[in-house]
Amino acid sequence: MRTQAMLSRQLSQRTAFGLLILATIIVVVPILFLILYIVINGAGTISWEFLTLPPSQAGKAGGIFPAIVGTFYLMVGTLLFSLPIGVLAGIYLTEYARDNWLTRLINMAILNLAGVPSIVYGLFGLGVFVLAFGFGLSLLAASLTLACQALAMTITTSREAILAVPREYKEGSLAIGATKWQTVRHIVLPQALPGIITGAILAMSRAAGETAPILVVGAAFLLPGLPQSPLDQFMALPYHLYTVAAHIPGISRSTMWGVALVLLVVVLSFNILATVIRLRARQRRV
Repeated sequence: MRTQAMLSRQLSQRTAFGLLILATIIVVVPILFLILYIVINGAGTISWEFLTLPPSQAGKAGGIFPAIVGTFYLMVGTLLFSLPIGVLAGIYLTEYARDNWLTRLINMAILNLAGVPSIVYGLFGLGVFVLAFGFGLSLLAASLTLACQALAMTITTSREAILAVPREYKEGSLAIGATKWQTVRHIVLPQALPGIITGAILAMSRAAGETAPILVVGAAFLLPGLPQSPLDQFMALPYHLYTVAAHIPGISRSTMWGVALVLLVVVLSFNILATVIRLRARQRRV
C-alpha cells in the first residue's frame, strides 16, 4: 500500500512538473520568436545616423532622434507625477487608513484601474488636461495622462513593498519611542524602497510603449525640432511606429522594424533594470 501511494504521489508530481514546463514553453517560445524576428529584421537599419538624425521625407529617410528624446521626456514626466502620489497613497492605505468598507472599496477601485483600456485614459486626458485645464496638445498633458494610468501600478507595488517589511521592525521602532511617521520614514520606507523603485520602473516601461493615450493628447508624427517646454507637442517612439507602419505608403520594412527594435530595447532595458533591483534587494535581505 505504501509503495502504491508513493508511486502515485511521484506520478502526480511528475505530471504537474511536466505541465508546468509545457506551460512555460508555450509562454516563452512565442516571446523569444517575436524578439528574434524583430532583431533580425530591424538590426540592419540601426546606425548612428538613424539614432541621431530627425526624420525626413515623411519618415522614409533620416532618423528617429526626436522620437527617442520625446519618449524619454514622456517617461520622466510620468515618473515625476505618478511616483510621489502613488507612494504617499500606498503609505496612507497601508499604515494610516482603517480597515473598513471604505478602505476595501478604495483598494478594489485601485486594482480595477489597472484593467481600464488605455484609450479611456487618453479620452480622460483629452477632456481634463487638454480642454478643461487648458494645457493643449502638449507633453505636459500626455505626461499627466500616463501618470494617471501608472498610478494603479505605483500604488499597488508601494503597498505590497510596505506590507513586506517585517512587522518586528515597526514594533521595535515604536517600542523605543519613535512616532508613527518617524517609523514610516526611517524604518519602513528604506526597507520598502527597492520594491517601490521596481514598481516605478515597470510603470515607466509601460508608459514608454503606450500609443492610444498619447494619440489624442499631444503626440505628433513630424516636428521641426525638440520640445522646448512642457506645453509643446512631442514625438514618441510608439506613435511614430504606428504612423510609419499604418499611414506612410512606400516606406521600407527595415525602417519599420528598426523603430520597433529601438522601442523594444527601451522597454526591455527598463524591465531588466527592475529585475536587477529586485534581485539585489532580495540578496541584501537574506
